[in-house]
Amino acid sequence: MSLRQRLAHAGELLGEFYTGPYRRTLARARRDEDDLVRVLVLGQALGVPDPAQFYTLELVPLMYEELGDWQERLAQPTSPFDHTRCCC
Repeated sequence: MSLRQRLAHAGELLGEFYTGPYRRTLARARRDEDDLVRVLVLGQALGVPDPAQFYTLELVPLMYEELGDWQERLAQPTSPFDHTRCCC
């Protein structure tokens, strides 16, 4: 191994050493932010008035693909939306 490769490998190891303990915390924070976006986008279906519905309507098809995973994580056996079939 050349010196450049060794330094690159040492840099990767140090990066893993410093970010490793926080990986779970950062993943949970990202999941919570994703849940908030889902609630904001799908809020109209949940009965929450949404003044930005015109702009979030375009995101509904993207959120629909991930709805099954979201339901499983929230441990809901059925869909919270009356007009859609449960995708689980």
